[in-house]
Amino acid sequence: MLKLAGARLLEERDAMLVRSVLDSAPVATCMVAARVEEAGIHPLRLGGELWGYGSKLSGMCFSGANLIPLRGGLDAMRAFADRALRRRRVCSSLVGPTEQVLALWDEVAAEWGPAREVRAEQPLMVLAEPPHIAPDPLVRQVRPDELERYLPAAIAMFTEEVGVDPRSDGGAASYRARVADLIASGRAFARFEGGEVVFKAEIGAMSRSVGQIQGVWVHPDRRSTGLGTAGTAAVADRLVSGLGRTASLYVNDYNTAARLAYRKVGFRRVGSFATVLL
Repeated sequence: MLKLAGARLLEERDAMLVRSVLDSAPVATCMVAARVEEAGIHPLRLGGELWGYGSKLSGMCFSGANLIPLRGGLDAMRAFADRALRRRRVCSSLVGPTEQVLALWDEVAAEWGPAREVRAEQPLMVLAEPPHIAPDPLVRQVRPDELERYLPAAIAMFTEEVGVDPRSDGGAASYRARVADLIASGRAFARFEGGEVVFKAEIGAMSRSVGQIQGVWVHPDRRSTGLGTAGTAAVADRLVSGLGRTASLYVNDYNTAARLAYRKVGFRRVGSFATVLL
């Protein structure tokens, strides 16, 4: 029987080829590209490993807190699965382009499953021009001294979206630190009313060309009022007009209200992501 070529750990000598792969699909690879641009590809600095398949990187995958297959066919996904299954699982989810994520999940599901949830269709959307609607002028960057007021909204958003309180299983300190880092880096945005967050969103990853919006949340008492649409427009405008990036995001296909809001802002669909929550 012909043995499939295995996945290998990418090293500094692969850096130019890695950048070429990332540049070939800047929106889909933003989460990984942002890390590589900041830290390089050494695992200790990157916070995970980059795996390659094929001499010209016909397949590439990031392995860290999330397992992110970026490109490759079925043979590549089998090679990545083999490498992943030979070690202790450290990721809490698989996320990335739909074709690769679902193929990789098929290979690891028998040992890693059952999944808490498989979100097989998440439209990937972009906005490369100013928003089509007026941004909310009251949405602004969150200040470090506002962490305590911002944190409850961040926890509520995470719990609603993922179905797990981020503070569970001893995760309170690490989640708080992560939110504090987003605020300190100027990537957390909110509208406050009476000292309370009524809208929030973050720029979760930002490469040289793309910024990915995440964590969009509206206070339950203020939903269906247009607050989320105008607030998202404000964050997108910050990316496009203020930072010279293409704004991107991905959304669950069943979230009809959010998809409609993003289309009103001017986002258009360019592909599909999938997420497997473990």
